[in-house]
Amino acid sequence: MSSRTFTHGRRLAALLMAAPLVAACGGGDPDGRLGPKPPELARGQRLVVTTEDGVRLRPSDDGRAVVDPRVSSRWSHREDAWVLDLSCEEHDERCPRMPVIDVPGGVSVTVTARNAGIDAAGLSAEMDLRTVNGDVTVARSGGDDATVRLVTRNGSVRASGLSSGALRAETVNGDVTLGSATSPARLTATTENGSVRVALPSGTPSYDVTATTRNGRTSVTVPTAAEGARHTMTLGSVNGDVTAAHG
Repeated sequence: MSSRTFTHGRRLAALLMAAPLVAACGGGDPDGRLGPKPPELARGQRLVVTTEDGVRLRPSDDGRAVVDPRVSSRWSHREDAWVLDLSCEEHDERCPRMPVIDVPGGVSVTVTARNAGIDAAGLSAEMDLRTVNGDVTVARSGGDDATVRLVTRNGSVRASGLSSGALRAETVNGDVTLGSATSPARLTATTENGSVRVALPSGTPSYDVTATTRNGRTSVTVPTAAEGARHTMTLGSVNGDVTAAHG
């Protein structure tokens, strides 16, 4: 056996021994794809959900994000977030348009949906929920210091029992109705074709309020302050009423 053949054999053996280690460390998957098995999520981590339909978000009983088994799911890890891609096989009538995802406590959630609504209840962290053709509905969710964004284009935004430190809700064609359990430092609620209604808890601090509409009425009965107040509220519509009051 020549020295060249012997060297080649040693290199091949080394590669074969290293292959399982590379796979175990994810080196064989530069995109960080993990497949359908959900990871264990800890408080303070971020979950990103993408779908061509809608979702229902509910609290999880353990540390894993549980997905409706009738929908195809694919997990990956990108930067500081776990990403869940949802899809339905073509012509699969069993696949729900609004599958349920159970979200662990303290995990912030970002959802990008398209042709259906987003419904969230009982979540306990920041939320960034966006769809195009559908309603965004939230109940008993958020956190005292959480940043919450609720956005749609053709649909309404409805929230009740919402806790946040900063709150933004917007649509183009639809109403924005917000029932807040806290007094966010920054609150923005806008639509073009619809009404804006904001209800804050009693004892709320004074707000620097901007409330405008072109075809409708404005009514603000929460405490107001001069420009430069620590709490700000921006409410706007083109065709619809704008109101802010105690709930």
